[in-house]
Amino acid sequence: MKSNPQNSDSSPIARRDLLLSAGVLAGGLACASAPTLSAQKKTSSKDFTYCLNTSTIRGQKLSIEEEIDVTAKAGYDAIEPWFRKINPYIEKGGSLKDLRKRIDDHGLKVPSSIGFAKWIVDDDKLRAEGLEEAKRDMDTIAQLGGTRLAAPPVGATKEPGLDLHKAGERYRALLELGDKMGIVPQVEVWGFSKNLYRLCDSTSVAIAADHPKACILTDVYHLYKGGSAFEGLRLLGPESLQVIHMNDYPDIPRQKIGDADRVFTGDGIAPLAQVFEIFRTVGAKPVLSLELFNPEYWKMDAYDCAKTGLDKLKASVAKYA
Repeated sequence: MKSNPQNSDSSPIARRDLLLSAGVLAGGLACASAPTLSAQKKTSSKDFTYCLNTSTIRGQKLSIEEEIDVTAKAGYDAIEPWFRKINPYIEKGGSLKDLRKRIDDHGLKVPSSIGFAKWIVDDDKLRAEGLEEAKRDMDTIAQLGGTRLAAPPVGATKEPGLDLHKAGERYRALLELGDKMGIVPQVEVWGFSKNLYRLCDSTSVAIAADHPKACILTDVYHLYKGGSAFEGLRLLGPESLQVIHMNDYPDIPRQKIGDADRVFTGDGIAPLAQVFEIFRTVGAKPVLSLELFNPEYWKMDAYDCAKTGLDKLKASVAKYA
């Protein structure tokens, strides 16, 4: 009796089905084993850049020059300055060239900076003004050797319902401005806001921008505050996760927790082990920028505060990365 060629192992159709099945199986095994293999590759503490966001020592009311000095003395690799401190320095006649030299002499990098331009708002006039402010900020930070600028949803925090597709178009305009200025704006997750308070929304805006340099600036505290699942970070790759604001938080309901409640990494209940495991899995080695607003820490000597923060951050990396 002749075998049915459609059922024969040697038939084209059977071979195709066999190959497809094998491919699916191999793919499934690869997907299943990838996290395990990644988890076995211990990340070295030297793989990360340690950065001080100067909000951490804001309460000590230092000058921008003093903030740079403290950052370097405490042992950080980099500084994330605020334009609210840089701009008054400029207005008083301060030289960006001198400030850049101070940064360079200390061997510091400027991987990110904090500005508040209203690039995302619906009002055309305000948005145009916001882009002009962003342009000035980009020019300033470029002169200081910086490479990135935070792009939070300033001006769109109180009323929900922002059109994420339009926000994506506006983020693209900001990115295109950044292309001209040599600076990458990072769409930021703000957990307290009515818009872009979740990682999924900020990621949607970044995707809608349809630009190769689109990326996310997220924050351990803000992920918790906004109700984002930390597992969402697993969907982002190294190009998306270039900088993350590091901190921890106590056991306070997210509806009640505020910026002032942030604590040093390792002193709270944040799932830091999960965060670093995800970094290993996706191959991300973002700049770790310590950002705190704790008034108790502002009572400390600025150097002691910065140094304690760095020591605890490195301890968390050693423990979990």
